[in-house]
Amino acid sequence: MSAVQVSTTVNGDAIDFVCQPTETLLDVLRNRLGLIGSKEGCGTGDCGACSVTVDGQLVCSCLVLGAEAEGRKIGTVEGLADGDKLHPLQKQFIDNAALQCGVCTPGFLVAAKALLDRNPNPTEQEIRYALAGNLCRCTGYDKIVRAVNAAARDVRKQQARKKR
Repeated sequence: MSAVQVSTTVNGDAIDFVCQPTETLLDVLRNRLGLIGSKEGCGTGDCGACSVTVDGQLVCSCLVLGAEAEGRKIGTVEGLADGDKLHPLQKQFIDNAALQCGVCTPGFLVAAKALLDRNPNPTEQEIRYALAGNLCRCTGYDKIVRAVNAAARDVRKQQARKKR
């Protein structure tokens, strides 16, 4: 098979890479671009550990081919923080002890950010629904839901400050 040249944007940066036509976006991110936040949990799109956004849509990167990133905007967990300043979701996951082993955490963070980008004031039911594609074997989900709820409040406060 001949390699494919791909031009894309990852976390706001223009990126070019070459990959095999059958290579997943997850493998490209981890092995070619060194973005190791996304994890392979199942390889079948069932656990959400590899969640990223493609043009703002939440996807399992294990089910997307790297070549499909051509001309698209990819968002990963590495793009959440602004330099040393954590995103409110990252801060609230720490403050609410919403993580343990960390395998699922990047996927939960990306899924939660996709939710808050669409809806900065979600109900608990909307949070649980938005995170339903992400599985955690360690923490249970209550701390994660509390962290997302608290981060939503923080995001709304940030948005209100920017409007002033």
